[in-house]
Amino acid sequence: MYQRILVPTDSSSLSKKAVQHATALAQTCGAEIVVLNVVPRYPVSYLEGAVVFETQDVARIEKQWSEQARELVDKVVAQVQAKGVKARAAVVKSDLVAESIISAARKHKADLIVMASHGRKGIKRLLLGSETQHVLTHSTLPVLVLR
Repeated sequence: MYQRILVPTDSSSLSKKAVQHATALAQTCGAEIVVLNVVPRYPVSYLEGAVVFETQDVARIEKQWSEQARELVDKVVAQVQAKGVKARAAVVKSDLVAESIISAARKHKADLIVMASHGRKGIKRLLLGSETQHVLTHSTLPVLVLR
């Protein structure tokens, strides 16, 4: 059925739920899991909502975020592998989370994306946005959305 499942995670309780479901599905199908974390870039101007730092400080912060992301995905990969499922980690640096998820799914030749949604509706969804909604509407791959 599925050969490779991409599961984005940010260590939230909802993304942990997505990892659990993806792992169970992979066990059933004999699929591999690609665990993805998208690391944002540091805002570089006050208008973007940041305190302006020197270039080397921004580089240090972004390096720290990347290292934390790598630790997160490596930990999730270890948990998935402990359940007997083949898994690998991927970290992408981008402010465009949904596009990065879709791109990573193509790059890793995934045939399913499993992700969680907060289930926001109305004005909250409009104001807060929905990466899951964007992936759902723009991906050519099947997307399993969990709440």
